[in-house]
Amino acid sequence: MKKILLLSCLCLALSAASAQTYSFDGRDKAAIQVKPSDSFSKEKGYGYDFQSVIAEARKAQNETYRLSDGIFYFSVAVPDGNYRVTVTLGSKKTKGNTTVRAESRRLFLQNVVTKKGEFKTCSFIVNKRNTTILLPDGKTDRVRIKKREETKMNWDDKLTIEVNGDAPVLSSIKIEPAGDVPTLWLCGNSTVVDQDYEPWASWGQMITRWFTDQIAVANYAESGETATSFIGAGRLKKIVSLMKPGDYIFMEFGHNDQKEKRAGSGAYYNFAYALKQFVDEARAKGVTPIFVTPTQRRMFDKDGKIQETHANYPEAMRWVAKDLGVQVIELHDMTRTFYETLGVEGSKHALVHYPANTYPGQLKAFEDNTHFNPYGAYEIAKMMVEGMKQLGLPIVQHLRGDYKSFNPAQPDDWASFHWNDGPFIDTVKPDGN
Repeated sequence: MKKILLLSCLCLALSAASAQTYSFDGRDKAAIQVKPSDSFSKEKGYGYDFQSVIAEARKAQNETYRLSDGIFYFSVAVPDGNYRVTVTLGSKKTKGNTTVRAESRRLFLQNVVTKKGEFKTCSFIVNKRNTTILLPDGKTDRVRIKKREETKMNWDDKLTIEVNGDAPVLSSIKIEPAGDVPTLWLCGNSTVVDQDYEPWASWGQMITRWFTDQIAVANYAESGETATSFIGAGRLKKIVSLMKPGDYIFMEFGHNDQKEKRAGSGAYYNFAYALKQFVDEARAKGVTPIFVTPTQRRMFDKDGKIQETHANYPEAMRWVAKDLGVQVIELHDMTRTFYETLGVEGSKHALVHYPANTYPGQLKAFEDNTHFNPYGAYEIAKMMVEGMKQLGLPIVQHLRGDYKSFNPAQPDDWASFHWNDGPFIDTVKPDGN
């Protein structure tokens, strides 16, 4: 009976700055003991999640798409906020190789190797949110998310951990409010968003890999968004309601903005005006705004050079930045170097280019020259880190010890990049191009 009372008060306890630990192998006797039968429910407040999705994905496996044995999701009902998640990886019975992601495939721990009987404890910060906006006057509003977002793990009332890897072994999970850590708020489109489905990925869900548990990343980007539609949907309003002095807000727009045709559209008109709104709102809350020029499209000319496809939108962003004194990370330039280094054919390995039937239900070949696969997103996340270092942002002091300097002219070998697929697959490309 005591354990039931504890669980019913879980959300309240976490919001009151305490912690809860879940034990999966019985080693921590003081923790809640998770049994194989513990499926997630709102009433219980914790448990294994998406079990039917995993089961269906196993049935659909083929020669190239294989789920790892032992993959699982574990969800805990918590209020909005930043949470420090501490996992103990390892097993008394077997060696392991474990990857941990959270919410919509945000990468936190990658290929952590443990010997039989060895345990490693690692911590990271997960930002959890729902669509409710708490206003200063006590009233509420709501982020107007798109229909497809209603099933995303990012917009719900639970924090979800994905345990994956070649041989995933997890002993325990501890979840506690993270306190006053700086938050990096990400705003943008399909090149930034936490992509839920294989084989799509974006840099916003990979950059979490490189920061310690002293930094939170809150990715509010969404496929198809422009700077103006992002504001119109209430995404910026929600961010402003939560941001605090010492935070940063990163804005990468331009892909979809250039396709706006309504009255007042244009790089130096509504686009520039919207960027100024982001800056004004951030500075009013003591938050540092950073512009990010849009990633290049994989569009080569006959000489193997990337063609400019974003019209004057990158230059307009630089113009606004100069006028307002905003620092800029040049993903536009770095991704050009990256694609040209890989070459016309090699660059396909960074984007969603796969023959038909690579993934279950994929009847046609993927030939997408805008959206990244996990390898491409991983490399571009490193470019973002290098951009932060070039600007001298204080947050880079919280990079993990295994981060190594990156040069887009000397990218990692795509063939050596290892990614464990999840059970969620989409054969329709994200909005935007």
